[in-house]
Amino acid sequence: MAKYGKRTTAAREQFAGKRDVTVEEAVALVKNNAKAKFDETVEIAMNLGVDPRHADQMVRGVVALPNGTGKTMRVAVFARDAKAEEAKAAGADIVGAEDLMEIVQSGKIEFDRCIATPDMMPIVGRLGKVLGPRNLMPNPKVGTVTMDVKAAVEAAKGGEVQFKVEKAGVVHAGIGKASFGEDKLIENVRAFIDAVAKAKPAGAKGSYMQKIALSSTMGPGITISVDSATGN
Repeated sequence: MAKYGKRTTAAREQFAGKRDVTVEEAVALVKNNAKAKFDETVEIAMNLGVDPRHADQMVRGVVALPNGTGKTMRVAVFARDAKAEEAKAAGADIVGAEDLMEIVQSGKIEFDRCIATPDMMPIVGRLGKVLGPRNLMPNPKVGTVTMDVKAAVEAAKGGEVQFKVEKAGVVHAGIGKASFGEDKLIENVRAFIDAVAKAKPAGAKGSYMQKIALSSTMGPGITISVDSATGN
């Protein structure tokens, strides 16, 4: 039988017997039990009734969390000339074209979001095997292939979160920090759930949202009532 430290044991006792609670109750539990020596990330995971192997059941999207994520987002932009200058002025951390492609190919990926102007996609396309598995490949569906690089960079820096369903039908993301006030975390959780609900694909059959769980980086998870979270 696994042995837990005092902090973990105390947290598990707080969560014992509790499941399918409201968003407000889940946030309070997770926040109050995030007692690591660093500011833990509050994470949400959602099990969806989809099979992403089928194109008409793919779930992906982007949401601007009302209170940001609390994370400093490092942004790379593939652009040339005026658009490259626009990206730099907007606060992009890395800007380039072929030179940036070579950096990525070398395995040096020091960014959390990748944006590209449409004319850069022939170059970026060569990086699919590197960026794809990390969910960093620019995509017009989530606004990361665009001529408006200023808006894209500012959105990424401002707390915009991308989501994409994984093979097992799970969507997960960090939606804030444990140091956030409960009201801010609640707003972020609801905004993320609403965005995933609106991204329901045409091919989804039966129950779409099957399970929602909230946790902190080092803490146990708590399930949220799907009906209460979606207003059903």
